Amino acid sequence: MKILIIEDELKTAAFLKKGFMEEGDVVDVATNGIDGQHLSATGDYDVIVLDVMLPQRDGWWVLQEIRKRRAHQPVILLTALDAVSQRVKGLQLGADDYLVKPFAFSELLARVRNILRRCHVRAEDVLHYADLEVDLLRHKVWRAGEAIGLAPQEYRLLAYLMRFPGEVLTRTRIAEQVWDMNFDGDSNVVDVAIRRLRRKIDDPYSGRLIHTLRGVGYVLETRD
Repeated sequence: MKILIIEDELKTAAFLKKGFMEEGDVVDVATNGIDGQHLSATGDYDVIVLDVMLPQRDGWWVLQEIRKRRAHQPVILLTALDAVSQRVKGLQLGADDYLVKPFAFSELLARVRNILRRCHVRAEDVLHYADLEVDLLRHKVWRAGEAIGLAPQEYRLLAYLMRFPGEVLTRTRIAEQVWDMNFDGDSNVVDVAIRRLRRKIDDPYSGRLIHTLRGVGYVLETRD
């Protein structure tokens, strides 16, 4: 998943970012309402975790701006305000869920996954292509029925390729979505990661799935 966290408490934002990244997600963070609204309008996120009490513009304003542009964008509100009227206000403005601080990360993660299922952001929890299978919930991978152990970075890269089978993905796009970084044309980080992934996904099996388009990027597809 790609997640936007809009939270002005730096420790809380760092805690949430670390938790989601350990789950294999890509995370952006904004610490005020203006920056948060800008990222929500220009980025493509599976879910937005939005604090209500923010500097410059509060979470209510950000939520309303999000709903003007993206009616179905999943949003979960975080707040220290436990009054029923505040929860009702958040839901009336279009929040998908509401979590009162302090909370356990495991509860937030469960609510995020529930929202994604309910909003059909993720069409399925297990991705299939040819004889390759990726379980998005359990972070497990199989090819030809054999379990394959991947490092977190390798798993994120494969999951991203699996979401776009047959589509050529540029190095810039892969770097942005998998590593949350701007791609430097002189960097070989994507190429090195692809080589490591191929050793586990392709080399031991008949029929390569990950192919290179020289000068462009990579594509996951079967070829005769």
